[in-house]
Amino acid sequence: MARISPLMVLPPLVFAALAGLFYVGMQREDPDALPSAAVGAPAPAVAVEPLGSKPVFDAAALTAPGVKLVNFWASWCAPCRAEHPNLEKLAAEGVTIYGVNYKDKPANALGFLGELGDPFAAIGADASGRMGIDWGLYGVPETFVIDGSGTVVARFAGPITERSLTDTIRPAMAAAAGK
Repeated sequence: MARISPLMVLPPLVFAALAGLFYVGMQREDPDALPSAAVGAPAPAVAVEPLGSKPVFDAAALTAPGVKLVNFWASWCAPCRAEHPNLEKLAAEGVTIYGVNYKDKPANALGFLGELGDPFAAIGADASGRMGIDWGLYGVPETFVIDGSGTVVARFAGPITERSLTDTIRPAMAAAAGK
């Protein structure tokens, strides 16, 4: 009888283990969703500096009644430019959006808003990136849906497109409003 070498058994075992891991990974609800410790918790601290003469927001604004969005963006960010029309659309509908200009030069940020429009009810600059770290930012653009008590209801990483607006942002806003 031929003897089976342990080295002959190892490749099929490794393959089976990897196949099992891939299968479990594909069963996640939304494979594109990034985890966030902020969801379900009070919004992290607001630590922004004024951006030109634009109105600045603070933590009290996030606990005010009503649904609001906090959008991290930068003038050097191409996806931020792509999502901007959707932010303008939301603002025109009366959605309160607070902007956080992330690691940007003030003149460039103000030029960006001058060119594309300013959808933000208030805005602040996070030149050092500290607020982004506190909020668990992966990059820009990134948007957080906040309810009337200041709790983070949802986090969306990436540019807000028509699809994400319909599939993610609007449902999260409805949940934040208690509908």
